[in-house]
Amino acid sequence: MNQLNYRWYRCLAPLAAFIATVAFTGSAFAHAMPQKEVPAPNATVAAPQQVSITFDDPLEPAFSTLTVTNAKGQPVTKNKSQVAAHNHKLMTLALPALSPGRYTAHWAAVALDGHRTHGEYSFSVK
Repeated sequence: MNQLNYRWYRCLAPLAAFIATVAFTGSAFAHAMPQKEVPAPNATVAAPQQVSITFDDPLEPAFSTLTVTNAKGQPVTKNKSQVAAHNHKLMTLALPALSPGRYTAHWAAVALDGHRTHGEYSFSVK
């Protein structure tokens, strides 16, 4: 290898290693995001027995939550949400009989790698 090529190699090798490291570990830093919500956002439904959200990454059950509030912002249940034992991408919250009106589901999801995301969506009961 001539002197000029060797210098370029010495400069580019660490950069190539860094790029490869970032490319292959990027997927390890996941942020769990909803893939399916039931009831669906902005849907009008008969009173549901539960709210469920399926995420794109497994959740840490101890730190992930799902709550539902009525149009006045008051919680509609004292129940705690559950991450399914057989599917750590699924979080559910059992609901009491809901009166007609607008409700908001609030979620906070902590992926297994510790990254936290949160959001909310609304649905209506007819």
